[in-house]
Amino acid sequence: MVPVVGSEDGTQYHKDFTLSITKALGDQLAYALKKLGRAPLSEESIARLKEKPGVYQLYLNGKFVYVGKADKSLPARLGNHLRKISGRRNISLDEMSFSCLYVAEDFSALAPEQLLITHHKGQGDIPWNNNGFGNKDPGRQRDSTVLKRNHFDVLFPIDLDRPIEGLQAGETTLHELLEAIKAGLPYIFRYGKSAEFKARSVHVPSAAMTADEVFQLISAEIPDKWQVAALMGYVVMYDDSPNTYRSAWRYYRHGERISAVPEADPAGVVEAEPPSMDD
Repeated sequence: MVPVVGSEDGTQYHKDFTLSITKALGDQLAYALKKLGRAPLSEESIARLKEKPGVYQLYLNGKFVYVGKADKSLPARLGNHLRKISGRRNISLDEMSFSCLYVAEDFSALAPEQLLITHHKGQGDIPWNNNGFGNKDPGRQRDSTVLKRNHFDVLFPIDLDRPIEGLQAGETTLHELLEAIKAGLPYIFRYGKSAEFKARSVHVPSAAMTADEVFQLISAEIPDKWQVAALMGYVVMYDDSPNTYRSAWRYYRHGERISAVPEADPAGVVEAEPPSMDD
């Protein structure tokens, strides 16, 4: 028997129905953000925001470059971005702006930032999403990764000429100095630990020292096999000299600064951990 596929008038009388609720939500979020104005990514603008969860979009010279979410506090999340960008070369906070929407906490279960990413990906690329901007510390296993040329850290490397905030002149221990550097830089400084650091005395000649100057100082104080390596997006210090890192552009050994040429892969998007968007 031949199966019946239509009704008596020749039309199909059964088929699957798909209700695209998530697409509709993504489109509505994108439309709501598009209707908003944009504010400079500044402390003044961020201070006017409510302490509420939400989604936001970042713009570089008026061009849409990133979409993200804050599960708890939009001001805190955008403040983190402000601090990160302030410590980068080839980019200025004057070039950055943002818009944002407050959303109910229970809406976060629907992953509103992913809805926006899906919406915008359908209309073109979002340069900074999945290209390293939202990532936190990738972990030591990623230190030797070769970055793609469109990675955020390649386009906007860390600024080693930036003064370290909160630095104090005078005598301190190496351990205390390392902690001060970690707290005072707008990018990641990860280092190995040693009991010797708590006993080692260091003289900090000025409270206005740059990261470059301080890393030269501590490289003269750490044991011989230790080194400081400035990668494109962060700085590491370990007992691994003369080991080299493929994305390093400067080393500090025995009180000296040593320049290097980082590798960069010209094709595709860098393989990286999914960006962490939590507050």
